Parts: sequence; C-alpha cells; structure tokens
Amino acid sequence: MDPLLTGEQAVLGAVLLDPRQLGGLDWLEPRDFYRPGHQSLFAALRKLRDEDHPALGTEGTVPVAWLTDTLAEAGQQVRGLTASYLHTLVAACPRPAHAPLYGRMVLEGSIHRTVAEHADRLLAVAREDAGQHEVRGTAAQADVLTGVLDDLAKRWGTRPLATAPRTPSLPVAGQPPAAAQAEDEQFLLSLLVHQNGAIGEVFDWLRPQDFAHPGHGQLYRCLGALHHRGEPIDPVTTLWEVQRRGLLAKGTITEEQLAPVLRDGAAGSAEWLGEQLLRSSLTRTAAGAAQQIAAHADDRRLAPGQLIGHALHALGPLDEVRARWRTATSPPAPPPAGADQAARVQAALARSPTLPGTPASPPPNHAPLPPSGPRQVHEHTSSHRSPV
Repeated sequence: MDPLLTGEQAVLGAVLLDPRQLGGLDWLEPRDFYRPGHQSLFAALRKLRDEDHPALGTEGTVPVAWLTDTLAEAGQQVRGLTASYLHTLVAACPRPAHAPLYGRMVLEGSIHRTVAEHADRLLAVAREDAGQHEVRGTAAQADVLTGVLDDLAKRWGTRPLATAPRTPSLPVAGQPPAAAQAEDEQFLLSLLVHQNGAIGEVFDWLRPQDFAHPGHGQLYRCLGALHHRGEPIDPVTTLWEVQRRGLLAKGTITEEQLAPVLRDGAAGSAEWLGEQLLRSSLTRTAAGAAQQIAAHADDRRLAPGQLIGHALHALGPLDEVRARWRTATSPPAPPPAGADQAARVQAALARSPTLPGTPASPPPNHAPLPPSGPRQVHEHTSSHRSPV
C-alpha cells in the first residue's frame, strides 16, 4: 500500500463527494499530485469551481453532473480516465471533511519529490561542469535550488532556515581524485615550496579542503601555518612542519608523495593554478551537497520543514566555496576616491623646500598650538586617533 497514492485518492474523492471542500484547498496545486491523471482531475475540479458549477450550490447528495463534467474536462488533458475510477476515488475517502489533511499529505509528498528532482539536476550539472572545467552552470543551478527551497518553505508555512541534522550526515563516497588532479595539486604544492612568496597569491582564498587528495590538503595546511607565522617556506622548513604535525607517522601523507614536492622545483603562476584547483573544489562540493540533499529527500521520516532546513544546511559549504571563488576571480578593488589626489599633494609638499624663518605647515587634522603668554609656559601634548 502506497501512502502517497492513498492520500491523493482521498483528497480527490473528498472533493468529488463534497465540492465545497475546494474552498479549503486553494494552497494545493495540480502539479503537487504525482500521477498525471490526478493532476488533470484536480485541475478540472478547480476549473469547474471557478466557472460556478451548479453542484457547488447544492447540499446533500451531489448531482451526477459534477462527476460526469469532471471526467469530461479531465479527459481533454489525459487519456485512460473512466467513470469506474472516479468511484474508486470516492471509495478511497473515509471522511470528506478531512480533505485539508489529505491535501497536506499530497503537498508533503510533492515537497520531497521536488527537492529530490532539483538535487539530481544539481548533481548532473556539477558533473558536467567538472568535465568541462566550468562553474557557471553549477552556480546557476545551485541558485535555482535555493530559490525552490525558499518557495517550498513559504508554501509549507515555515521559515527557510538552515538546520543541521541531529545525527551527522554520513560522508558521501565521492569518486577518487583522478591522476591528472593529483598531479596538478602536487605541482602547485611544489611551486609554493620552491618559489619565494608564491603562497601569498593564494593564501587568502585557497583552503586545505579544496584539495581532492587529503594528504595534499594537510601539506598545504603546513605551508599556510609557516606563512601565517611569518616563517620562510622552503623544503627544509616544510619537512620540519610536516614532522611536527605527525603527518608521516599517522600515514596522512607518505614519503613517496612528499618527496617529489620537496625535491622537484616548479615554475609558474600560483594564482592561476590555485584558481583551477578552486574550480574543481566548487564542482566537487556541489556534487557532494546534491547527494546529501537527495538522501534527505528520500527519508520520508523528515517533515517538510526539516527537509528544507537540512537541504539549506547542505548547501552551506557550497556557498562558502562560491564566495572564495568570487574573491579569487574578481578584479582588484579600485582605490578610494581622492586617494590619488591626496597622495600627490603630500608628495608635492614633501618635495617643496621650507624657507628660513617660515613656519612649517601643520599636518592635516592637527590642532594648532595655543598661543603662549609672556609669563606662562603651556605644555601641549597632541594625540592622533586612528579612525575606527
């Protein structure tokens, strides 16, 4: 027995038995029904209601015309509907007055189904973008999914707030990194180790979790720690930091993986390589989020509000990667207005000689010294406060 099918049949049977029940189902749409025949029947019932069908003004026994007209209208949209099936719908409704509750069951199934469909689309687009080294389609589909979740929350009557599951979601088994991906990560790490100052090009927006290989991510964390402490980065200091963190002892990274990074010098643009790595991280994160959302949608124990909250929570890591992608690929911000003019004025004043006997001009925003009397000496202490 399918509960969703039973709920769809019950709400349709309730309206066939009592047309006035449509007044409490304005929030339900034909697209919320799973079966095409049920979609057509509900659309036909709403159309007859909007056209003021005579059955709406009757009390007691519903006229046969309500059933025959509904069947004729729905038959124009889908084939296979018979009068006997309408009797099946009527028999499936135990209480016509419970139509709003049956409708909530239909809407709940529709929300689970809609979330699953859009999660599958995000997964497909992310995998396609990963193969084409693109991110625009993934970002657009993620925005579509976020908008759908917001709309579903409004329909269900809840706020679209990200909520973490009570039990942590099991990690999604992703595909192992390709050999080319591992080589690109190794090349970038080697460049960061051997090229002085290269890590400064990527440190603000590249994170250890962007590396597909966990060992490479931990090695990048070591380089970031050296850079954060202001210590030099070279093969010796990198090996020492790896040893201090016990990465070799734990097996996080092997000597075979570490040796090429420390031994082989590399030349290139760390910024460009980092952007390629971040692009792969974005599509990989989107695919993982889509799989988690699909798993939540398949869990029928979750109420629609919980499902929407968990789905928004799963999109959180993707939003964070997208923010860093915008930082990495956006052009540098222009200097504030007037900054160049002020710099030129200060440079001109610095080059201008001060004539003998001419008092120097006070610096900007500096309070003038108070006049000193003939018999008084004032101690004046000036303080400068930086703008907050």
